[in-house]
Amino acid sequence: MEPIYVTGHRNPDTDSVVSAMAYAALRNSLGDREYVPARLGHLSDETKLVLERFGFEPPERIKTMRTQVHDLDFDTPPALYKELTVSRGWQVLQKDASVAAVPVTTEDGRLFGMLSSGDVAAYDMESISDPSIRDIPLYHLLSVLEGKLLNETADQPETISGDIVFALPKGKDSLLFDSENYVAICGNQPEVIRWALESNVHCMILCQAELPAELRSLPTKTCIISTTFDAYRAARLIFQAVPISRICRTKDLQSFHLDDFVDDVREVVSNSRYRCYPILDENECVVGTLSRYHLIKPRRKRVVLVDHNELAQSVPGLEQAQILEIIDHHRLADIQTLNPIYFRNEPVGSTTTIIAGMYQERGIMPTQKLAGLMAAAILSDTVMFKSPTTTDRDRAVAERLARIGNVSLEELGKEIFSATCPEDKSAADLLQVDFKEFHIAGHDLGVSQITCVDFAPLLQRREEFLQAMQELSDKRHYDMTLLMITDVLLEGTQLIFLGDEDIIEQAFSVTSKNQTVFLPGILSRKKQVIPMLSALWG
Repeated sequence: MEPIYVTGHRNPDTDSVVSAMAYAALRNSLGDREYVPARLGHLSDETKLVLERFGFEPPERIKTMRTQVHDLDFDTPPALYKELTVSRGWQVLQKDASVAAVPVTTEDGRLFGMLSSGDVAAYDMESISDPSIRDIPLYHLLSVLEGKLLNETADQPETISGDIVFALPKGKDSLLFDSENYVAICGNQPEVIRWALESNVHCMILCQAELPAELRSLPTKTCIISTTFDAYRAARLIFQAVPISRICRTKDLQSFHLDDFVDDVREVVSNSRYRCYPILDENECVVGTLSRYHLIKPRRKRVVLVDHNELAQSVPGLEQAQILEIIDHHRLADIQTLNPIYFRNEPVGSTTTIIAGMYQERGIMPTQKLAGLMAAAILSDTVMFKSPTTTDRDRAVAERLARIGNVSLEELGKEIFSATCPEDKSAADLLQVDFKEFHIAGHDLGVSQITCVDFAPLLQRREEFLQAMQELSDKRHYDMTLLMITDVLLEGTQLIFLGDEDIIEQAFSVTSKNQTVFLPGILSRKKQVIPMLSALWG
């Protein structure tokens, strides 16, 4: 079963990560075993602390929802070792007529070539004009002829070479062979057999005949093989003893990897004349084959979005994915779906609060560790219940989860916000810890928020932050870049900004100094900062 990824927004905060983990755990506990929590970026120090505190591993990181080769229902025909016989290769090709070609591999499974029915047919036609074999392994010949070696000795040749000649029904006086460079096909003809052995032909194949007793002890270098096949069939089978490495296509091979994007693959295939392409894994080993019809209707990745519903904040390639559900507590944004989906949006301070309610609705109680983790996520997103987005429901749910998790909300909150801004982190890294993009009335802006219990040390690094903000703004072409340094204890925010000073002063009714203003009572980006700018810009 293909996974259903549950993921929060880019630059994930604690609520985004935990809500994805909690919802995946809920659905899996209900029997839907394919739900997998995921994240879109690096974890913040706060989130790492919380996960370690309750003994959880970070969710899997995904970088795109674009359809990739491993999402396709590609073929998985046998991969043939290059030393196998043409006979074996033909059997595989005939077993499934829908497979245009099969991969040929080296001993370690890496791609060597591609074998098609056309390759076998072309080689078969060439054998008519050139009825000879060169260095065919003896055991290959025995295999295809279902033969028996009649004179096995210590100096037996490992390979067989020579021109193929029929000694039927001619007598020895009219034989075409008189040296070692032949493979003679004989029947029940003692005189012919004797002449072949005395001539030391490289190999003699007895078809539906026995070696006369008087000839068994005759000194000879000839390799003698008996077979139950008639002479015509034996002659054709000899050529099928050739290793497939000699006839398969090895030049101009076009292969794809499992993580290649289908859009890119489709472009290559549209400009190619081949019908079948090998697929390789990360170790360059063959795992299957791809044909044009696999690209007609590729299977989409499936995803559940939590803690966001805005395209700019979601996983790259989301437009190619199948969105199954959205669970969020933000304003409605611009994500569109092909079909109706389950959408749950509630005005609470944390997405984890919504998901905790879903546990209750289904009569499931989270484990002690998960309950503690969920309580920490609510504390983080509501800034210890001081954010204006906080509701009575957030408090009640967090308290219930704290009881289940056997934790103190006050101690847990202080632990969380004391670890959010380590001194060894660069300004650019701190800027990205909790960063979101917004597009309002034709304005593009980026807003970062650092929540702490003492903003003084961070404010001393204002010039570093401004430089990092300028570099980010130049790279992404923002009209405005904001950094909110939110102090939980003071219940206010030092706002460092890059952009039009008049806009900031008008939006928040303040006077700025050195591109910095203090905003008392401002703790929420989504409920206080963004709405004020939206009102100003109309």
